[in-house]
Amino acid sequence: MNGLPVSQLQEKVKTYAIHQLKLKFSFIKNYTYIICDIYSKEAAVIDPAWDIETITTKLLMLGVYPTKILLTHSHFDHVNLVEPLIQRFNSQVYMSLKEIEFYKYQCTNLNPVKHFDTIKLGQTNITALLTSGHTVGSMSFLLSDSLFTGDTIFIEGCGICTSIGGCPEEMFNSIQMIKKIVSPEVCVYPGHSYGKEPGYPLKYLMQENIYFLFERKEKFVEFRMRKQKNGLFNFQ
Repeated sequence: MNGLPVSQLQEKVKTYAIHQLKLKFSFIKNYTYIICDIYSKEAAVIDPAWDIETITTKLLMLGVYPTKILLTHSHFDHVNLVEPLIQRFNSQVYMSLKEIEFYKYQCTNLNPVKHFDTIKLGQTNITALLTSGHTVGSMSFLLSDSLFTGDTIFIEGCGICTSIGGCPEEMFNSIQMIKKIVSPEVCVYPGHSYGKEPGYPLKYLMQENIYFLFERKEKFVEFRMRKQKNGLFNFQ
């Protein structure tokens, strides 16, 4: 894993396919994603949650092997199937160093990654972007035309900043960074939906997601931390 300049973050040739799974437990609904490298048949599972049989059945149906598990952050609804997948496939796990250190996250085969590190999945390059705000070490994963954001940004909004380690100032900085370095054509795949399906291009969020419209940090923080917010857990 090596740091990359911003100009080299995206590949010119698409080498992968994306498969998304909507999984739930009680009222909580998460998206788990499987990235398949077209050439090697290696796969990476992003934020495995809730339903091990659905995930493993999909992997077998696709004929791919999950050599990697990518974790956007350490909240339970994003990591609860990490160990079962490791036990079955011996996958390597990747999480931001800041997240690991702050929350003392532990699992088998854990690999800490830093901002702009590159994770190789066959012939597919995956760039780790530190996108703090929802948690201290939240991480998004950038591919040639896809961005997996966990609970940092949703199509309709952004993650809460009130849990332990959350910080609205850092959320603002992360969104500004994404606006600066990620192509508007890149499609966004968050960890939850509040009404819109994953896969909208970033340019849509830059026009329709209110958190992308703030230019002043203090106004962003005031709005993000306002009282009486509705629908925080109205997962669709």
